[in-house]
Amino acid sequence: MAPAAAAGPPPPPSQPPHRPPPHHQQHRPQAQPYQQQPAPPRTGQPAAGPGPSSSAGPGESGGRQQGGGNGFRAALGGLTTRGRSFVAAGVAAAICAYVLGQSDLLRVGLLLAVLPVVCVAVLYRTRYRVAGSRRLAPSRVPAMSEARVHLRVDNVSRMPTGLLMLQDRVPYVLGPRPRFVLDRVEPGGHREVSYRVRSDLRGRYPLGPLQLRLTDPFGMCELTRSFSSFDTLTVVPRVEALPAVRLAGEANGYGESRTRALAFAGEDDVIPRGYRHGDDLRRVHWRSTAKYGELMVRREEQPHRARCTVLLDTRGIGYFGAGPDSAFEWAVSAAASISTHMLERGYAVRLLTDTGSSVPGPEGTAGFGGDSSDMAGVLLDTLAVVEHSDGESLSAAYDVLRSATEGLLVALLGDLDEEQALSVGRMRQRAGSAIAFVLDSDDWLAREAVDPDAPDEPPQAEEPEEDGTQRGVRMLREAGWTVVEVRAGDALPELWRMADRYRVREESPEGQYEAGAKS
Repeated sequence: MAPAAAAGPPPPPSQPPHRPPPHHQQHRPQAQPYQQQPAPPRTGQPAAGPGPSSSAGPGESGGRQQGGGNGFRAALGGLTTRGRSFVAAGVAAAICAYVLGQSDLLRVGLLLAVLPVVCVAVLYRTRYRVAGSRRLAPSRVPAMSEARVHLRVDNVSRMPTGLLMLQDRVPYVLGPRPRFVLDRVEPGGHREVSYRVRSDLRGRYPLGPLQLRLTDPFGMCELTRSFSSFDTLTVVPRVEALPAVRLAGEANGYGESRTRALAFAGEDDVIPRGYRHGDDLRRVHWRSTAKYGELMVRREEQPHRARCTVLLDTRGIGYFGAGPDSAFEWAVSAAASISTHMLERGYAVRLLTDTGSSVPGPEGTAGFGGDSSDMAGVLLDTLAVVEHSDGESLSAAYDVLRSATEGLLVALLGDLDEEQALSVGRMRQRAGSAIAFVLDSDDWLAREAVDPDAPDEPPQAEEPEEDGTQRGVRMLREAGWTVVEVRAGDALPELWRMADRYRVREESPEGQYEAGAKS
């Protein structure tokens, strides 16, 4: 074995310590600076107690002695104010004893100076190990709701621990940093504690790493160790229950998976597909097999499923204001509510933004999700971190819709000008039915500026001039859209019913009477 180097600085660590990403910024509630990374195992690795490690920062389950006395010198850096005061008093007493020639005072000075060093040595040489784990209940929580974090500390050594102080790192938007004090943990024993977190802002927040602080009985020294694992809490938008109204685009099955039998169809109507292992050989379509040069089989039934595309306008210039009650946050919450509602009714749902990105991606069936029960979770996770886009146009979304035929198209739009209204109006041609919820940011800002204690002013007799958003609403209606204007404070369930009444009135010759009967 090669001898350790006698001099020189200690070698740099092989990996830099992990530092959690910066937490969420309040002035942009929809932003979330934390980038998703492959999460480490939820069960924390054993973290070294005050043993020979000189440091155990985040990303290290324990430390190694860097050589020589570097580890012990680092442990001396953990002296508390009390310990440093004892050392200073001991040195001062020893100097006075030497000057005055008082041997008794020298013994007192040595006792005061040596006691903190002995405490550091005992704490440094203690070699018990502690393992920590964290569990979230639940790991996905709606905004303005609470989640509980459970921490467990296990003593995996053969000797008891001393006083332990736990601290978990959480972003400030989730609440204060939790701290716990644990008494002696017997060998093989464990302790469990829990705390609650709550956020009014959606996003994805890292929790951890867990820090463990150890102290000696006299309070002379404190050593801190950190575990390497962390977890992620996803705060999704609030989801409101929507009433079940009959929407257009349900003629192919009212939102349910229906099948159309082709057993009695003629040879020209058969839709063949490639042979798969396990297919009945009696379903082989020989004419298609000869045409394509590979074994083809008949489809006895063709599934039909109603489709719904939720278009979310994320343009930064389309919204003003920030915070949980802003227009953009209302649009995100509405997109989550509508997507979840349509999935519950059996629709194949796709989320599309103004940038042209869609969830699920193009690898799905025509960009739509299948029958996976996790689709609602995927959409909510996407909406949890959606941000304002830098674009000024909705043309990218139109290019995506132009390549396919939609069943039901629901758009959540911010402020519109004539150019954007024309682009959205052309989308109507690619959908069986189209409903637009248009948010006028001027109305939202006017409500925020109104003083609730101020007296109500009489209404103005003059009609305001038509602004850009109102002209856009008129153009959408002329293009065949069912348009619902959203004001600050409006409830989405009532607007959903209103959209159905508008659709019936616009599409039915007797719309006035049907709308009255529904009311």
